[in-house]
Amino acid sequence: MKKYITIAVIGGTGKAGKYLVNQLVQRGFRLKLLIRNHETFQLKNPLIQVVEGNANNTGDIHLLMQGCDAIISTLGLGQPPSETNIFSESTKNILLAMTNHQIQRYIVITGLNVNTPFDRKSPKTQFATDWMYANYPKTTADKQTEYDILLKSNVDWTLVRLPLIEQTDEKKDTVISLEDCLGEKISATDLANFLIEQLTDDSFIKQAPFIANS
Repeated sequence: MKKYITIAVIGGTGKAGKYLVNQLVQRGFRLKLLIRNHETFQLKNPLIQVVEGNANNTGDIHLLMQGCDAIISTLGLGQPPSETNIFSESTKNILLAMTNHQIQRYIVITGLNVNTPFDRKSPKTQFATDWMYANYPKTTADKQTEYDILLKSNVDWTLVRLPLIEQTDEKKDTVISLEDCLGEKISATDLANFLIEQLTDDSFIKQAPFIANS
């Protein structure tokens, strides 16, 4: 099993990312964080290196990934909200940089609205999926495109599908499924721990599991 030491993180200041960063640091990983504006990042730690840049800039992604062993993305829509292709474009840039830097492991989060051929979504999950397509059609479609891009790639990817993220340090029981989202929320701490576990767990390589609190 490959030992991962330095992790590239995209979206490290978001509602999921900041919990991920804290958990990675607590476990002794070295991090390289892509930050739009380094002045907005207040956490100072010798394990953290900040790279200022944007996920849809190829050069910034290449700089981020130099010297890294794996990448985790908790990228949200961010600002400006008009960047409706941010998920597919960032993934294209990441996959290209992974090839150039010989990085194989990519872990990324997305919404429960992404569909896979293995799904058996409950009426509640399907309703939430349909609602996202009705209210946020462009970004929702772009998340589906991101999955399609990953399917065609040769890297060891895991796309983690999520319900509402609850920003809490509380740890709860979690349920994981490849077919349906079995809960309405996921603790940001539980999510962070699951993402880190995927660095050494091969169970969900090239798959898109749902995770939720039971």
